[in-house]
Amino acid sequence: MAFDTKTFKTRTISAVIFAIVMLVGLLWNQWSFVLLFTFIHFGAWYEFVKLLQKMNPVNYRTNLPLGLFYISLPIVLFIFIRMEPLGGRSDDFLKVLPCGIILSIWINDTMAYITGSLIGKTPFSSISPKKTVEGTVGGIILSVLIVTILGSILGYYSWFHWLMISLISSVAGTLGDLLESKLKRKAGVKDSGNILPGHGGFLDRFDSLLVAIPFVFVYYELFIR
Repeated sequence: MAFDTKTFKTRTISAVIFAIVMLVGLLWNQWSFVLLFTFIHFGAWYEFVKLLQKMNPVNYRTNLPLGLFYISLPIVLFIFIRMEPLGGRSDDFLKVLPCGIILSIWINDTMAYITGSLIGKTPFSSISPKKTVEGTVGGIILSVLIVTILGSILGYYSWFHWLMISLISSVAGTLGDLLESKLKRKAGVKDSGNILPGHGGFLDRFDSLLVAIPFVFVYYELFIR
C-alpha cells in the first residue's frame, strides 16, 4: 500500500491538536480539568446514543441507563479526584493520579501496538482480530515498568502504588478497548465518531480510560487517599 501523505498529515495535525487540548485541560487548573471532561462526557454520550440507535433503532432507549455506568460514573469519579480538597498538599498532588492513569493507558496502547507488530502471532480476542496475546501482554508489562520507574522518580506515591495504578489502568484499559470494539461491531461501524480526523470519536479515544477510572478510584480510596 502506497504511503498516503495527505492522510498522514491529517492524522498528525489532529493528534497534535488533541495532545495540546488534553495537556491544557489536565495541567492548567482544576476548572480547566472540569471543562475538558465535561466536554468529553457529553461527546461520549452523543456517540453512545448513536451506537445504540444503530444496534436497536426501535428500543434503543431501554439501554440508555447503561451509559450512566459506562460514561457518567467514570467522569464524575475522575473529576472528584481532581477537585478534592488539597488538605495542605500542593495542587500537583491532585494532578498526578489522573495524569498517571492516562499515561499508563497511552503507553500500554502504544507498546501493545509495537510489540504486537513485531512478535504478535496469537490472536487475543475475536472481538478485535488485530490484537494479539503477545502485544497485549507486552503492552501491559512495558506500561507497568515505565510508569513505575517514572512514578518512583517523580514521587508523590510509593513505587508499589505506581505499579498498582499502572497495572490496573493497563488491564482495565484493555478491557475497555474490547468493550467499545464490541459495541462498534454490533452497530456495524468502524469508528464511534469523527471528532478527530483519522483518529475516530470520543469513545474511540477514551474507551480505555472510562473503564480504568472506577478500578483505579477504588484502589486510590482504599490504599492511597
